[in-house]
Parts: sequence; C-alpha cells; structure tokens
Amino acid sequence: MCGRYTFITPAPAAEKRFGAAFDAPVPATYNAAPSQQLPIITNAAPGRIQLIPWGLVPSWSRDPAAGPKPINARAETLAEKPSFRQLLARRRCLVLADSFFEWQSLPAGKVPHRILLRDEAPFAFAGLWDEWLDRATGELRPTFTIVTTEPNALMATLHNRMPVILPGPDAERAWLDDGLGPAAHQQLLVPYDAAAMREYEITKRVNSPAHNDPEVLAAA
Repeated sequence: MCGRYTFITPAPAAEKRFGAAFDAPVPATYNAAPSQQLPIITNAAPGRIQLIPWGLVPSWSRDPAAGPKPINARAETLAEKPSFRQLLARRRCLVLADSFFEWQSLPAGKVPHRILLRDEAPFAFAGLWDEWLDRATGELRPTFTIVTTEPNALMATLHNRMPVILPGPDAERAWLDDGLGPAAHQQLLVPYDAAAMREYEITKRVNSPAHNDPEVLAAA
C-alpha cells in the first residue's frame, strides 16, 4: 500500500517539471497523510495543480462520513470493480510526490523507510479521482486515491505492494490522455525500475502525521 509520502519540491520547479500551475500556494509536505489536501493534476484540468483531499469518496456516496474512503486502489483489479472501472475510463490523475514511506515488518516491530528516486527528482503516482455532490451546500467535492501494484525488487524487501510511479512525462501525459482506452492506461500500471530507486531507514517520528518537518526525513 501507500499510506504516507512527501512533496517538498519548490513550486517553480514543480510547475516546470509537470507543465502545470498551482491553483494556490502549497507548503512543503514532509508527511502527507490520508484526508489531507494534497497536489494532484486531473485529466479534466491538465494545466492545473489542485489541492484535493486524499481518500476517495465515490460520486454515488450519500454519506461520506459513514463510508470507506480508500486511499489505494489495486492496479490488477481496477477493471473488475465497477466503481474503479468507471474512474479508470473517465477520471485519472497524477499525484505529485518526491518520496514515500513504507514500514518493514520485523520481529522487533515495524521499521519505517523512505523510498525515493536515485536522483531525488519529483515524480507522479498514478491516481484516480472522483467528485461527490454535497447536498447540503450544492458543492462538488473532489477526492483521490493512489493506484498500487506488485513490488519491484527493492520494494519486495519492505512490503508486498508499492505505489505506481509513472516513468516520466511521456507516461504521465499518456495516463491523463482521454484519447487512450482503458487497456492502454492499464499497461502503464507496472512496478517502477528498482535500479532507479533507493531507500533508507528513518526514525519513527514519521509515525505521527502531526510531525511535518524536515526531521521526519532524517536517517535512523
């Protein structure tokens, strides 16, 4: 799964890298967690970087407070589940990040690790988004989830899943391209090249989403 990540790339560099502009100023996020408003780019507005809550609320939800808000969607079963199948066809997004965290289960307990690209460049997770109508206010409220896949060789030592990292701008544009069919989009949902990634153990400070500062990234 993917339950925490970072996005600390300065706004000018992020806008240049992704070819889109922020709707509003975004502070550095050292410990992104579910329910927080985080930067994404949707297929409906590829030139905008929007802040959207993490945790998918389907459009058909009547009471979001009572229902599940999945933070991840399994790539292998997107086409099998009606709600995800529709989003794969109609509502895809890029989730902007520059590293993520995973907890390795050991006999002594769970040990957090930070995973990033070797060049420490920003990247995009493949995501799905949807929006539901708040009947009390008449407002449409978008949310998103991150697509996960089988682990690559590096991630397999830490966990049995990993987020789908799209391999560069061409793949990102393809993921957002409404002209491609679901089969072509599904082909993008594969493990990232392990040789292009690295990881290191960090302190348990990351365990609390309340800790959102550079110290979260310090090596253990």
